[in-house]
Amino acid sequence: MSHSNIRITKASGEEVPFSEEKLRTSLERSGATDTQINAVVEEVRDGLYDGIGTGKIYRKAYDILRKKSQSKAARYKLKKAIMELGPSGYPFEKFVGAILEQQGFRTRVGVTVPGRCVTHEIDVMADKNGKLVMVECKFHNRPGVKCDVKVPLYIHSRFRDVAIGRRENEETRFSEYEGWIVTNTRFTDDAVTYGTCSGLVMLGWDYPRNSSLKKRIGLAGLHPVTCLSTLNNKEKSYLLENSVVLCRKVPENEKMLRDMGVSESRIAKVIDECDELVNELDVPGE
Repeated sequence: MSHSNIRITKASGEEVPFSEEKLRTSLERSGATDTQINAVVEEVRDGLYDGIGTGKIYRKAYDILRKKSQSKAARYKLKKAIMELGPSGYPFEKFVGAILEQQGFRTRVGVTVPGRCVTHEIDVMADKNGKLVMVECKFHNRPGVKCDVKVPLYIHSRFRDVAIGRRENEETRFSEYEGWIVTNTRFTDDAVTYGTCSGLVMLGWDYPRNSSLKKRIGLAGLHPVTCLSTLNNKEKSYLLENSVVLCRKVPENEKMLRDMGVSESRIAKVIDECDELVNELDVPGE
């Protein structure tokens, strides 16, 4: 069977033709050289068979690329690395807060606030120049899961209650209120239609196209520590538990690495990888 006739299985269960072009594009976005890309594609092609899962293709490509460049493999791994921020979802909320901080907002994570009718827990509260942004984070630790229309329907009513309550309180009045829904996966078409129609800011892994979550991460160098190929899972978990969520924060927390028993030579490699990731300009996506 030729490679063009091989069908692969996505996380959603949908079967689609294998696209070498998509594989090459994602590898290019990781910063891999033409030589590295050709080597990865050739090895992946050799292991293809009808019905193979996209996850297995990804893991194969990642393993091959990691042997050639750790920082480029880390960029290639971004989508999976975001899912590894779980399982509670709280590190994802802190991660979203960090993205807003990068845009000049003052942020608080996990805030309980009164609405006009009832009290609400808001995942991230952010303010700047008289604007108050209230963010609901929808974290999923497996691919293929989408946020459907029930999410913006529910969130819109919550944000309205908080905004109305604050507008009636002169001491906490802002000139502008904005509700956001941020997910590390995707929205259904109905969710996007209702959310945008009702005035919510919808931020998904690849939505909107030019300012999606993956674009914002890459352009601002906001890769999570779960991207790092120079640390093991236990070491990454320790950093997350101690509120070190971003790679850009690792260099100023070297002491934590030493406390875990990471050798000086490996710390140097970790810092180098973090520096490369922070200076990245784009990230791959499915």
